[in-house]
Amino acid sequence: MKKVGLAQLLTAVEEIPAAAFIWHEKEEHNLPYHQHNKGQLMYIDGGAAFLYTRDQTYFLPARHYMWVPAGVEHYFEHRYPANYIRTIYFFLDPTEHSDPFYNKTGIYPVNNLLLEMIMYTAKWDGNILPGTKPFQFLTTLKQLLPEISIQPLPISIPTTHQERMRPILLYIQTHLHEPLSLESVGHTFGFSERTLTRMFRSAMDISFFQYLKLARIIRAMELLLQTDKTISEIAYDTGYNSISAFSNTFCKLVGQRPSAFAASATGSIREEEE
Repeated sequence: MKKVGLAQLLTAVEEIPAAAFIWHEKEEHNLPYHQHNKGQLMYIDGGAAFLYTRDQTYFLPARHYMWVPAGVEHYFEHRYPANYIRTIYFFLDPTEHSDPFYNKTGIYPVNNLLLEMIMYTAKWDGNILPGTKPFQFLTTLKQLLPEISIQPLPISIPTTHQERMRPILLYIQTHLHEPLSLESVGHTFGFSERTLTRMFRSAMDISFFQYLKLARIIRAMELLLQTDKTISEIAYDTGYNSISAFSNTFCKLVGQRPSAFAASATGSIREEEE
C-alpha cells in the first residue's frame, strides 16, 4: 500500500467491518492518538518501538508482538526506519469477547510458528475479504493467539498528562544515567520529598522509585536491542553502579537476564559476565 495519512488509513481500516486489513510499512512511524474498531497486531522485523495509551507506555522489542484491543486510544512510535512494521487489523467478531485475551493490551513473545505466519502475510496488503483463503489463514492466526500468548512481557510504565508532572518525568527520562533520588529531583523542581512522593502516588499510582526502576530497565532494553554496548556500559548508562544489581533487577522485571534477552530478541550474545 502506498504511503497514506492517518485519516486515510483509519478510513481504509474501518471501510469493511467484516474484513481484515493488512499494512506493511518501512519508514519512521509516529502517529498521533487514535482508535479503531478492530483489534490490532503489530510486529517489527527487528529493532524496537513504543506504544502509548492514555495511561501507559509500552516498549515493543524485537521477537515480540503487541496486541491492541478494539477501541483503545493509542499512538505508536517507531524510531528506527530500517525495519518493517507489520500490522494486521482483525475483523470484528463479537463471539470472541468472552476470551479476556482480546480485551487486554499486551506484548507477547513470538514463537517460530507465529513468526512464520506473520511473515507469510507480507504478500498481502489492504482489505482481506471474508470467504477468501487469506481470510481463512488470518482467522486461524487470530484464533491461535490466546493459546500461544500465555506469558506477556511483564513491563510497562505509567504516564500522566498532568502539567506539573510532565517536566519531572521528562527530566527523569533524560537523566537516567545519574544517581537520581527523591531529594535531588525534588530540589531541582522546588518540591519537598514528601510532596514529590505524594505527586507520584496521586498522578501515577506508583512510587517515585518504582517509576525510576521501570524507566531504567526499559531504557536498558532499548540499548540492548539498538546498540553494541556491553552489559556493563548499559548498566552504567542507566544509573547502576553494580552490574549484578542491574542484572538482578532486569531479570526480576523482564523475566530474563540482559544477555538472554538480547540473544532471544536479536541473536546477539553478550560475552560479558553479569
